[in-house]
Amino acid sequence: MGQVRYQVLPDNTVEEIHTTVVHTFRLGDVEDPDLYAGEPLWKWQESDAGKFVMEHAKEQPIWQRQHSHLTYGWEYAILAKLEKKKLSEFYLRFGVKI
Repeated sequence: MGQVRYQVLPDNTVEEIHTTVVHTFRLGDVEDPDLYAGEPLWKWQESDAGKFVMEHAKEQPIWQRQHSHLTYGWEYAILAKLEKKKLSEFYLRFGVKI
């Protein structure tokens, strides 16, 4: 579903890190989409799924914006790097709503 990276830990074990989309949302045609994206980003971050990702992500999650030619609005995606076991737990607890 996303990019996979392997990392060797100091104890010589290998950790599998997945970069995947953990949340998406849409905005209408607005003049400053990043300003309007603040509220949905904050609401997601304060949700159970958002708190889980913020706590267990290997790096700070990032968001990406894309113009939708279908709706003339904006589509946002939040991407996070999670260890394989935590990603599985995320899917089991919160489902895949992409």
